[in-house]
Amino acid sequence: MNKVWSTVLSAGGKWAGTVSKGKTIRFTAMESGANVSMLLFNSRDLTERYNMPDTLKAQYTSHLTNGNVLMSDNGLAMASFVEDRLGWHDTISGYASRKATDLKYGETTYQNLRNEWLRSGEENLAVELVRNGLGVRDLGPVVNLFSKVYCDDQGTMRFVVGHCPKGASVTLRTEMDVLLILSNTPNPLDPSVAYPSVPVTVEINAAAPVDASSDVCVNHRPENRRAFENTWSYHTLLSI
Repeated sequence: MNKVWSTVLSAGGKWAGTVSKGKTIRFTAMESGANVSMLLFNSRDLTERYNMPDTLKAQYTSHLTNGNVLMSDNGLAMASFVEDRLGWHDTISGYASRKATDLKYGETTYQNLRNEWLRSGEENLAVELVRNGLGVRDLGPVVNLFSKVYCDDQGTMRFVVGHCPKGASVTLRTEMDVLLILSNTPNPLDPSVAYPSVPVTVEINAAAPVDASSDVCVNHRPENRRAFENTWSYHTLLSI
């Protein structure tokens, strides 16, 4: 793969940018216990975004891993999980608010601590949304990369401690031009009493062409193939 670009998301950090289709985005935890919250939009039409309910029900799952596809609210494939060393990424626990972060880890402010203050996922995501022409109303369900959350027999959500070791990685492939918004902040269900955020590297590379006959993401489920076919039609019409 030919590396296009890379950066390091510091603990508590945030980032947003447009990534064109046909790229891979590899996330690597530089220490154990990582959690990166991710929002995804069609960069050509910001009204189209990652749709959590459709993504999960179409693939009969509550978590994401290799072979799964992030589907939009228009039924298109936005990005796919093409490599995963963890086997589980959380889709249901969301992100922490300012109030929840203060209650859990102690109240901090930029005025008192400058860059050492403890960021919340809600604030990080909201800032990057506004910077990219969106707003707080565009906050929605996130994918929490590196975290494992499941529901027990009583329906209570449980966070799995120790799920993400140092060096764990996951790679997405972009199926359209996407606006990617990231917040390197704690999962709201993480029981750690100290603010649990570690550096995460983000590397963007050129992806190999998709072979529709053998690609694991295209062929994971019939609904996945339909999402890809919708996306291929979308790009065909854009090129006319």
